[in-house]
Amino acid sequence: MSKIGIFGGSFNPIHIGHIALARQLLTATGLDEVWFVVSPLNPLKRDAFLLDDAKRLEMARLALQDEPRLTVSDIEFHLPRPSYMLHTLQALTHAYPQHRFFLLVGGDNWAAFDRWFGYREILAHYPVVVYPRGGYPVTANNLPPNVTLADTPLMDISSTQIRQNVRDGRSIHDMVPANIEALVVKNYQETAGAGETHR
Repeated sequence: MSKIGIFGGSFNPIHIGHIALARQLLTATGLDEVWFVVSPLNPLKRDAFLLDDAKRLEMARLALQDEPRLTVSDIEFHLPRPSYMLHTLQALTHAYPQHRFFLLVGGDNWAAFDRWFGYREILAHYPVVVYPRGGYPVTANNLPPNVTLADTPLMDISSTQIRQNVRDGRSIHDMVPANIEALVVKNYQETAGAGETHR
């Protein structure tokens, strides 16, 4: 049974920090693969800074095309919205019974985990791996059963900064994989050009 880490997020856009973290998590946790689960826009919310779902998915797939143990999943695109991680994990378990799924969450999300929909059920049925995030200290001794702390470095890069650089006409070289750099610039220049209003 393969051990698959579930790395959920908007990936708006995916960047080298995401990829480096996923590689580190493979090593630190003994996972066989990490699946990047791209979250669609919640139709109940308006987010002027969130790029079109299909474009974010396309960039993620291109960014990971040469990473054999890192995969992109669009499963949340096919589930009822809003997307809840409990439902995502249940759907993955049903679709891929040959795998065991581990939820990967940053220290920031762990700090709010008791406000997640169905968090008790997640903890009861799925191992959770917490990775460090700046400003959100996590102590391994205080974690409940089935939750472990991964020793991974802090990543000093953010999707917000990438979007800001594009808007300001600054370089994003070495912030995103080279094969999607031009696409990231094109996508977010178009968004900025539209006044960052959503479709």
